Amino acid sequence: VQLQASGGGLVQTGGSLRLSCLASGRTFSSVGMGWFRQAPGREREFVAAIRWSDGSEYYAHSVKGRFTISRDSAKGTVYLQMNSLKPEDTAVYYCAAAGSRIAYGLYPPFEYEYWGQGTLVTVSS
Repeated sequence: VQLQASGGGLVQTGGSLRLSCLASGRTFSSVGMGWFRQAPGREREFVAAIRWSDGSEYYAHSVKGRFTISRDSAKGTVYLQMNSLKPEDTAVYYCAAAGSRIAYGLYPPFEYEYWGQGTLVTVSS
């Protein structure tokens, strides 16, 4: 599975960005896709995830109500619409593909087998 993330950039506080993640390869075996982020000096953290099968969505508390994850199964693409951005959202955002079997849901990074290269989101104050 190869993942290509795009859509990052510089935006002012309160602005919006949409990230895209194109998945290719054996994605049919993946339970779902997730977005994680890592700010300088901090650990990678879960942002949002979605199941391929039924579109169930999962969000971190810090982004719920501001971010929306969606999927286009035909295109093998997952999106992250980010609204009302804050400076604390500044990070490198990574998309990831979960394995075919997961035990602890789509929140933990260890459930993901494939990772994209990351795209930088910078929110200026």
